[in-house]
Amino acid sequence: MTFSLSKTVVSLDGEQLYSFEYAALVTETSITVLQVYVELGIIEPIGSMLHSHAIARIAQIQRLRRDLGLNLVGAAMVLDMATEIAQLRAMVKMYQSHQEKPL
Repeated sequence: MTFSLSKTVVSLDGEQLYSFEYAALVTETSITVLQVYVELGIIEPIGSMLHSHAIARIAQIQRLRRDLGLNLVGAAMVLDMATEIAQLRAMVKMYQSHQEKPL
């Protein structure tokens, strides 16, 4: 197996996409583990490539598993809940800012 660290492409949105090999290297995991993450719906590839936010998610999952002893599903649930909480906080903040404006 060879690693192609320079294998990046640009998505239609203008964001860089990275190979599974690169993601495995920077997250200190394996391509097989990443494929399991895809099969379980924990990360979503773009074809055979990954967004940087997917790579960040992999790193966060690895950290939750290592530092807190969470299993894979538990770590993914923690990240999903954290994302949902952040979205709800943003919605509350937007709602509050609209309520403070005079009519």
